[in-house]
Amino acid sequence: MCSGGKNYRRGKNENDNEKRELQLKEEDQEYALVLKMLGNGRLESQDIHGVKRLAHIRGKMRKKVWISQGDYVLLSLREYQDEKCDVIHKYKPEEVELLMKIGQIPTKTKQEMQQGKDEDFVHFGAAAEDEEDDTLGPISVDEI
Repeated sequence: MCSGGKNYRRGKNENDNEKRELQLKEEDQEYALVLKMLGNGRLESQDIHGVKRLAHIRGKMRKKVWISQGDYVLLSLREYQDEKCDVIHKYKPEEVELLMKIGQIPTKTKQEMQQGKDEDFVHFGAAAEDEEDDTLGPISVDEI
């Protein structure tokens, strides 16, 4: 048997492999992606509708649940402040995949969809052909 002092078990994460119940959003809650960690228990998040909000990690989660950029979290929206919210749950990667399968989180976020639309209209091959084809020749300022 191992012996240790008062803080012997402090660094161990024994609940890491436990399967937990999937927490779905309720009224006044939203799924969000963490964009940037700001420090002091705050972060910048973007919900699945594309709205950016300043989020505050609740006290129960501080120093127990580590959140980093790119994680999906559950936000509790504030009635009196639209631009601020509270983080109440962090999803594990396998839970995020399950949420995507059941349709709670879209597989592409709104921002990725908008970037995809912009890429559809850009044709780099056509621009390269125009540069090579100099049938017009030089144009003088007087002709314009």
